[in-house]
Amino acid sequence: MHCPFCGAEDTQVKDSRPTEEGAAIRRRRACTGCGARFTTFERVQLRELTVVKSGGKRESLDRDKLARSMNIALRKRAVDPERVERVINSIIRRLESSGESEIDSKKIGELVMDALNSLDPVAYVRFASVYRNFREARDFEDFVGSLSDQDD
Repeated sequence: MHCPFCGAEDTQVKDSRPTEEGAAIRRRRACTGCGARFTTFERVQLRELTVVKSGGKRESLDRDKLARSMNIALRKRAVDPERVERVINSIIRRLESSGESEIDSKKIGELVMDALNSLDPVAYVRFASVYRNFREARDFEDFVGSLSDQDD
């Protein structure tokens, strides 16, 4: 593992422990070159997944990108980060166990929307506004109105 601070090739593992209900291993590392400490995570990957974008472009599924997009929607909301991590893990597991190696980006977006709907309604609307490309206030009104209709 290369040191993210100085680029040295030799780092030592100082501590390892399971996290995320045993789905990952958290490792504390120290660089033998500069002495800096940092954390890495090791997760099981069942298969390499490729995301097929709406324009046909293909790219590898990036777990961190998925987490960032959810965390942007959840910014300043009182949602336990561990719950968010469990939801992200669940989405990744569902995609990996689907049997498909190429996943349509729309399917991922819908899974994220479903997850955010159960986590936080405000984050759900925030994500939907970007995902569904709201252009004006009326789009928000229509979307929130459709949510109210579902609750009745």
